[in-house]
Amino acid sequence: MTKTIFIASAEPYSGKSVIALGLINMLLAKTKKIGFFKPIISQQVPGAREKHIETILNYFSLPIAYEDTYAFNRQDVLQHSEAGDWGEMINTIIEKFKKLEDAYDFTVIEGSDFLGEGVAFEFESNAAIAKNLGAPVLTIINGENKSTAQIVSAALNVLRNFESREVQVLGIVANRVHQDQVEDVRQLLLMQLPSEIMLTVIPWDKNLQSPTMKEIADSLDARVLFGSQLLSNQADHFITGAMMLPNFLNHIKENVLIVTPGDRGDILIGTLQANLSANYPKVAGIVLTAGTEPEEPVIRLIEGLQTIVPILSVKKGTFETTTAIGAIHSRITADNTVKISRAIDIFEKYVDSAVLDNKIITFRPEGITPHMFQYQLVKSAKSQKKHIVLPEGNDDRILKAAARLISQNIVDLTLLGDPVEIGASWRRLGLDLDMNAVRIINPATSQHYEDYVETLYELRKNKNVNLEMARDLMTDVSYFGTMMVYKGHADGMVSGAVHTTQHTIRPALQFIKTKPGVSIVSSVFFMCLPDRVAVFGDCAVNPNPTASQLADIAISSAESSARFGIPPRIAMLSYSSGSSGEGEDVDRVREATLIVKQRRPDLKVEGPIQYDAAVDPIVGSQKLSNSEVAGRASVLIFPDLNTGNNTYKAVQRETNALAIGPMLQGLNKPINDLSRGCTVDDIFNTVVITAIQCQETHEPIQ
Repeated sequence: MTKTIFIASAEPYSGKSVIALGLINMLLAKTKKIGFFKPIISQQVPGAREKHIETILNYFSLPIAYEDTYAFNRQDVLQHSEAGDWGEMINTIIEKFKKLEDAYDFTVIEGSDFLGEGVAFEFESNAAIAKNLGAPVLTIINGENKSTAQIVSAALNVLRNFESREVQVLGIVANRVHQDQVEDVRQLLLMQLPSEIMLTVIPWDKNLQSPTMKEIADSLDARVLFGSQLLSNQADHFITGAMMLPNFLNHIKENVLIVTPGDRGDILIGTLQANLSANYPKVAGIVLTAGTEPEEPVIRLIEGLQTIVPILSVKKGTFETTTAIGAIHSRITADNTVKISRAIDIFEKYVDSAVLDNKIITFRPEGITPHMFQYQLVKSAKSQKKHIVLPEGNDDRILKAAARLISQNIVDLTLLGDPVEIGASWRRLGLDLDMNAVRIINPATSQHYEDYVETLYELRKNKNVNLEMARDLMTDVSYFGTMMVYKGHADGMVSGAVHTTQHTIRPALQFIKTKPGVSIVSSVFFMCLPDRVAVFGDCAVNPNPTASQLADIAISSAESSARFGIPPRIAMLSYSSGSSGEGEDVDRVREATLIVKQRRPDLKVEGPIQYDAAVDPIVGSQKLSNSEVAGRASVLIFPDLNTGNNTYKAVQRETNALAIGPMLQGLNKPINDLSRGCTVDDIFNTVVITAIQCQETHEPIQ
């Protein structure tokens, strides 16, 4: 058992960053204070920050000063080595590391990158550092362009070399292994490795290895002529546009980069048209060589197109440019959150985190941090995959969120809308996902349309809905999506990015209806504050709830809180605390609190109570010294919609808190509403919590 781990490789471009990102993400789901230390950095540009450290610090918001994350750059190490100052260097590394170790619950150490001069001594230095820091090693083997025998031999040699230097090896990761070799590599290594060594084999993934257009532009020192908004496009391969157009079109593959002289207007226009055509795959971008740029009529034509792939211009010739592109090694950087998410997904898919967790010390402090909460949400949603319908399939934000959800294998999705229009938007946005992974349904042409019409008519005929009205309503995506949930053709629905709250939930109220014993549909937000997660209700649905309705909202919110792993301590908020205040509004809250205590004596509830007394331990102890809730409230119930909606937005903006929701509660089946100002992250998170609501189990998230 250890509270440190050293990630090491024996050669360059092994994919250490995938393991570092995934490991830190795993650890942050279990403890608050994670340190990161890279004893020796490869500082390519003097004065510039090391990109991988910056990625780690920025993405996970680790509160570590950059200067504390490393001890030396490569040039410093070479100079110390030549001067025979190795012992002094080790002492400095130990001293800097110990400061981090003392301040954090767990520290991830990452070895050097094997780039540049001095590669020969790097293994020795990494082994010596790991030994002196008392850190067990998780070692990475690069399987790219190696035979199965070479991968197995490399893994066994690295293990022997570390063990001969008395360095403990926790596990071996064979990374970037060709898919056809994965099982052979796994079986051969399992036969030869000691049983206590954790083995992971990760297949080669083009989404991590392929450079983005931004990386290509930076590497070539290129000028971006068009498509700067799509520089995140990945180029999986490239071809030279030097042939006649008809023959050239036969060579276009998915995510291809076209390299051609700038005066080849035919290739340029043909490429752009192919990218727009449904009969050709998506083009990643175009590089125009030899310093030549398109003539004015071609420029004017490009400027008038709706969709423009990134077009770069370089001064070098075509041969020199293609050689430079072939030498680019893609890196995961702070600005590429898509690749960061992909790296974490790969770690979670292939690394046995339960086995790894048993080998290291982790902590479970009281309370739950935002990162723990989000990690556990996704983990819970994946544990029992559900089918969610998104009625607003034509919205760009919905499509971007759908791509993330499918790529992470969290849910099955159905999008409602015109398949041709959605497909065109998918291509325009450059979303890297097989459209066959998502069902797209046009309600008016669906095979279930007639059945849904008849069902709606039978359910609502006593409410003056005739058959013709039912036909008209069932072409509405909100009604169609809700009927999918009612009929069991989808487990849940998320809508509201385009439609109003009333439009989204009206069908649910008409025929999904409320759960037995629940008088009112309400909502909660999960407020991910800097150091904890709180539940705010109701901030989205009910303008002026009665005392009885307020009690219902509190009980439903407490149940939601417990379901999502947050122990409920309910604060019934008002403008006064305890028995000091008088007036209609505070009396209503006082009555609601009594109703909650009568109906659910097992719940911890306090009210009326002011916000500061509910969340601040000092204020809470001063105003309500004997309360189990004051100063520690996790579920905050607002007296009306005006107060709740304004408060959640104020807290969100002033503290940079992430507000997940609103999540509707009280319905028989999960239907959730989005804000029309929602972001892609909002949609992603709302689908995840909807999927969890759909799960049959009602045990709290662990």
